Amino acid sequence: MVEGVQLTLMIGPAVPLPVPRAILDSLSSVTVSSGGDGPGGFQLTFKLSTRSPLHTLFLVSAGAPIPLVRVVIVVTVNGTPEVLMDGVMTNHQITAGGEGGEATLTVTGEDLSRVMDYIDFSGVPYPAMPPEVRVLAILAKYAIFGVIPMVIPSVLVDVPIPVDRIPLQQGKDLAYIRGLADEVGYVFYVDPGPAPGTSTAYWGPELKVGAPQPALNVDMDVYTNIASFSPSFASDSRMFPVILIQNQATKAPIPIPVPDITPLNPPLGAIEPVKTGIEYIEGTAKLSPIRAAAIGLAKAAKGADAVSATGTLDVLRYGRILKARKLVGVRGAGPAFDGLYYVKSVSHELKRGSYKQNFTLTRNGLVSTLPQVPA
Repeated sequence: MVEGVQLTLMIGPAVPLPVPRAILDSLSSVTVSSGGDGPGGFQLTFKLSTRSPLHTLFLVSAGAPIPLVRVVIVVTVNGTPEVLMDGVMTNHQITAGGEGGEATLTVTGEDLSRVMDYIDFSGVPYPAMPPEVRVLAILAKYAIFGVIPMVIPSVLVDVPIPVDRIPLQQGKDLAYIRGLADEVGYVFYVDPGPAPGTSTAYWGPELKVGAPQPALNVDMDVYTNIASFSPSFASDSRMFPVILIQNQATKAPIPIPVPDITPLNPPLGAIEPVKTGIEYIEGTAKLSPIRAAAIGLAKAAKGADAVSATGTLDVLRYGRILKARKLVGVRGAGPAFDGLYYVKSVSHELKRGSYKQNFTLTRNGLVSTLPQVPA
């Protein structure tokens, strides 16, 4: 790969093991995506000779997808290892080389949340269990894959009384966990690491706080560490979030405005766009006022981002790997777009002699709220 970058690839059923040197030498490119609203994914491209041991993938599966072959991708940059992906293969195919050229094997897959989408557990009872306890009970099944749960209890305590009702699971684990998260305005995702062979399953509020990563420098001569940066401002996308609750006596709807800026979603921009309309948050009419407000706050925060930016960076020039779902500073983009951003998603592209990342940043306004962006 690139000087200063070391790639470790582990593949195996259930327990992945480091691949032989011959397989690593045949690897021509690696693409990994993380963050965003969906699962993380990866794609590995190998040069395939007639004697390559990679042919065993097709001998074992007869060319069909292998559901439980695990793949762990670890990249070490300047001595610091980072787990980019811990997932399973979902598909692989061979493309013949043209005019005597080498064939290629392309392996695609998703993170370990895919394992939670295999078996339908409809009907499993969870007596006297609030949502967070149900999530912990479900995630316990995946400890064999090194999945470590990080579950944040909801402020909306709703413990069903067994003589009244017993919650039953509907559908597969992944859909059920995400449904429980939506009910309380939470998010759910599986983050690889921190150690190879482990992953963190996070169920809780989307946090846009914490220590920022080293700044991205735009057009700063020798201090420039990104190749491109393209910001945009949607001045007419901001809506005024409102929830509706129902008066139990008269059944009349009562509108309640909710803020989209909260301690978990602090203002990263000093100048917010003007709200151009009202957005009614659905699914709150029959809830208690406290529960409806909490769900409304979480859902309103997701639509508050009016500023977004996309770009590309060279990892060695940046000096480390930019991580998704964390804050990062931007300098040199001008007064309107300098400041802190939330890293919504990143993708990694590794080829021989090159390691680049594409990123998407978001925040809720123009002009930095800080007098100086941390370097």
